[in-house]
Amino acid sequence: MNNENNYAKFIGINRHRINRDGKGVTTLAAFYSCPLRCRYCINSQCFDPNIICQTLTPKMLLKKVMIDDLYFQATDGGITFGGGEPCMQSRFIEEFHRICNPVWNINIETSLNVKTGHIAHIAEFVSQFIVDIKDMNSTIYQAYTSADNNLVTKNLQFLAQHGFQDKCRLRLPLIKGYNTFSDIEKSKTLLTDMGFYNFDIFEYKISK
Repeated sequence: MNNENNYAKFIGINRHRINRDGKGVTTLAAFYSCPLRCRYCINSQCFDPNIICQTLTPKMLLKKVMIDDLYFQATDGGITFGGGEPCMQSRFIEEFHRICNPVWNINIETSLNVKTGHIAHIAEFVSQFIVDIKDMNSTIYQAYTSADNNLVTKNLQFLAQHGFQDKCRLRLPLIKGYNTFSDIEKSKTLLTDMGFYNFDIFEYKISK
């Protein structure tokens, strides 16, 4: 049964993204709210108390994105939940998955800095976790995000212990003023030892 009281706030819904947030054509649904305060955040509106959000139930979101059903089916695409931090809305995502076309891929762009129960709730049906690791060094992580990465490590361990490494793409950015390529290699080694292998290494583009 659908829960009509299962509402969430969204800062945006972006259609026709091709091979950017998972396979094929995807729609990015970006949630409001995030536990981090990253120095170079590109979606700072996700914690702006004055921003006007769309407040939707899973059924309402489905109605909005069904327009691209044929694109999703033809390209092996689907919905990518981002934000903000989508895993804070695991209950919403689980209900959306239950009512959407079962052939759609469900992708999650996440920091993994949430309680493990959220990850456990959705891991079985998620097609891909696109994880912005930042850096595995706790001091670097704290300096950049204003939060610790204990939950990140715990959730990576959970995913590894349950054999979900194939579902994970781990983003390891070079963050000017915070880490180095040597730090990235150290993070990669730690993650490789946990069984992860799909890495996206790049440099943050910082606006002047």
